[in-house]
Amino acid sequence: MLRRIRWMVDGDGRWELDAETPATMEGTARPVPGDPLPLGLSRGPRVTRPKQLDFLHHFMASPLVPSFSASRDELSVHHAHLLHLAQNWSFTILEQIHVQKLVSVVKEKLSNRQEEASWSNDIKKHLHDVMSLGVGTELLITPDTTLLLELYDIKKGDRGKAIFHHKLPHQNLTFEASWPGLFVDKKGVYWDVPLSLSADLASVGSSSGLSYHLLLQQNSGEPKKFGGDETNDVPIALLPGLCAKAAISIKKSIDVWRRKEDKLKKIQPYDVFLSDSHVSFTGIVGAVASGYLGDCSKRMSTRNETQKSNAFRMFDERNKFAAFADLFASVTFTAQYGNFQRLFLDLTRASARFDISSGSLFLCGASRLVQDFFFSRRPELETFCDVCPDVVVSLQQQIVGPFSFRVESSVTIDPRRQDHFFGVDDSVFAIDWALKVLGSAKATAWYCPKHQEAMVQLRFFEA
Repeated sequence: MLRRIRWMVDGDGRWELDAETPATMEGTARPVPGDPLPLGLSRGPRVTRPKQLDFLHHFMASPLVPSFSASRDELSVHHAHLLHLAQNWSFTILEQIHVQKLVSVVKEKLSNRQEEASWSNDIKKHLHDVMSLGVGTELLITPDTTLLLELYDIKKGDRGKAIFHHKLPHQNLTFEASWPGLFVDKKGVYWDVPLSLSADLASVGSSSGLSYHLLLQQNSGEPKKFGGDETNDVPIALLPGLCAKAAISIKKSIDVWRRKEDKLKKIQPYDVFLSDSHVSFTGIVGAVASGYLGDCSKRMSTRNETQKSNAFRMFDERNKFAAFADLFASVTFTAQYGNFQRLFLDLTRASARFDISSGSLFLCGASRLVQDFFFSRRPELETFCDVCPDVVVSLQQQIVGPFSFRVESSVTIDPRRQDHFFGVDDSVFAIDWALKVLGSAKATAWYCPKHQEAMVQLRFFEA
């Protein structure tokens, strides 16, 4: 699954977060719900795209922020206006200029060599194609309750979103409505659902201990491939219907080694979350149960790899009802050298995460391997595939001062391929600019070669 809005963090586990995307003005896409995970909705609030742009305009001298999306074959620049109507009420205007369309209009005008007086008329005529507009308002109802309303691509398609977020003592509660809802599958293909409603309750994360996540999601209307292309390969999870999921997990973090003695005194690190040399492990074990009502229940009737497992599943075609339950696990290894204080090469960080998406499939495969070895039988390659985890690796290296380079990739392990036992896929490259004055924040410019997408964004309190 694409992980563009958040990079791998110690203990993130299998809670899938929204993917940052330049495909639309709103800047985010939810992952297509899977079995057993992802749940399909991120936990907690995030900094909206207009607020990110406003920060870049005022504090980083960037009046225009670029992005590129191959799915729309265009380079765009963005500008946002943030207006504070009251102490707890803000209003934003987002402008997106399509660079290729603007260049085409200018070239056409220059080639025609018409009167200068017609320039303004041509610009007005093509303004609808060259520029997109979006508006939004955010109301801080209480210190713990916010309401966000957004409308993008006005007069072009009207993409809207409403989010209600409330912080409880130990949970985050989120209600969201999107019209249409933008989803992205594991292949990086975007899908529009005419109306998507979600309710999400998640425990506040901690370094160790118990956490849980509850989700209700209602999709209405026939999903379509983003961009209007006709296709018959619509993900079944996006078909109309109601989905309910509940997940619970136990997390344990262990520091194998951590050193704090070599820090420079009276010098603040570029990022407080990256200020200790250490080697650590984080393990997560959990279970998830889900129920489906409507056309989306057909996902339980399709044949896939998980049906070889002992996961609980049922499907009632007559009543369009299905249920599913399974286990999952994740182990993250992180090693860092340096305190991110000095000017050169004071941060080298590597992470690797091993995800077991289906615990029942893994246990079945492991038991077959044990039996094969015990009875001196040659194990089947399919059995090895069942126990191979999903692997994601990440590497970060300071270049100079607050600037560092990062790369994250998925690693596929397939014993059936004799020539390519290991494969690297879905790599994302990024340059981070740590904003020292904010403690832990960074401006990130990333590029994904596989999907040919690039974006500049802000990230706060993220390792």
